[in-house]
Amino acid sequence: MWMESKREVEEASRSRASFSRRLLNSLLLCNGDMEHLDEYMQDKLFVLQLAVWGLRGVTRVILANNPLSGALILAALFWASPWQGLLGTLGVLASTLTAVIMGQDSAEVTGGLHGFNGMLVSLLMGVFSSAGDWYWWLLLPVCLGSATCVFLFSGLSSLFDRWNLPVTVFPFNIIIILYLLCTGPNNPYFPHHRVTPPGALEPNATELLAVQVIRGIPLGVGQIFACGALGPSLLILGAVLLYSPLLAVHALLGSAVGTLAGLSMAVHHHFLYSGLSGFNGALGCMAVGGLFFTFSWRTHLFAIASAFLSAYADIALSNMLGTMGLPACSWAATLTATLMLLLTGSLAAYRIPIGQVRAPECNLLSHSQWKAGNTLERESTDV
Repeated sequence: MWMESKREVEEASRSRASFSRRLLNSLLLCNGDMEHLDEYMQDKLFVLQLAVWGLRGVTRVILANNPLSGALILAALFWASPWQGLLGTLGVLASTLTAVIMGQDSAEVTGGLHGFNGMLVSLLMGVFSSAGDWYWWLLLPVCLGSATCVFLFSGLSSLFDRWNLPVTVFPFNIIIILYLLCTGPNNPYFPHHRVTPPGALEPNATELLAVQVIRGIPLGVGQIFACGALGPSLLILGAVLLYSPLLAVHALLGSAVGTLAGLSMAVHHHFLYSGLSGFNGALGCMAVGGLFFTFSWRTHLFAIASAFLSAYADIALSNMLGTMGLPACSWAATLTATLMLLLTGSLAAYRIPIGQVRAPECNLLSHSQWKAGNTLERESTDV
């Protein structure tokens, strides 16, 4: 009797252990780049493949590459605004289909590299449009602008590849500025809001609310997708966490650094509360903190410096472009990350070749294996 009860307890503990192991393995299959999904989708319908490519393109906006994270981000956008969610979906599909028709590199298409610029263009067109939601004429420039991103991406790639640099969101920043310059605030078909320089706003008349400032830190992650609602922003942060916990930490850290930079420059409280002060800092910190550089204490400090530089550059560019009624978009983080990748010296040893960039944890593991292999090789050649 006692032996039977003991055997039952052991079997129950083994079953619980096996269930926990299966659950952990399932979770591990869902994070990172999910490369196994590409092999599974090879013989599936084109529509299903296009959906996966598009979802990867969605996550490329936050420097990730995970279709499940892309699904979470799309859900967050539809939660915040169904109209913005529709525009974002249309933008990523238009640019991805254009890349397929143009015969762009299949690895770039399947990895979502031709989708994220189109998505950003469509989202920002919707944000700056003064015609309101569900203005169907806006779908025309959304499709054209998203498709044009593919041409710019392809052309800039041949130039940037010489220095082993990523094109990132240069096409988006160029297209959205050209669109706003072409239309203008009083355009009868595609009017948009005129941007006011932060320095031209009225001085802060009320005292600073610490709770609102803290709330603005996760909103800074959401503002990467032009999302200013707290719930959807937390869901977007969760999507980053699913892809890479290390990248999520740097996203929050960069947004906090950007908010601190805004406080030091006494920017208008609206920019602090809405997360607009933090999103360039978040992008700059994520780019350096484990994505394009192997994570270490040196690159971690380097990522914080990149976040500060991105945030201060954003304030300066916002004041300069705002005089023409134009937004600074993500020019600050894009230029800062490109500058960081061009640096030489000891930090250059931590830089990851563009073709080998994966999730930060995978980059860290690959770097450790490479160092171990080099050590063994040196020891074997010693006489």
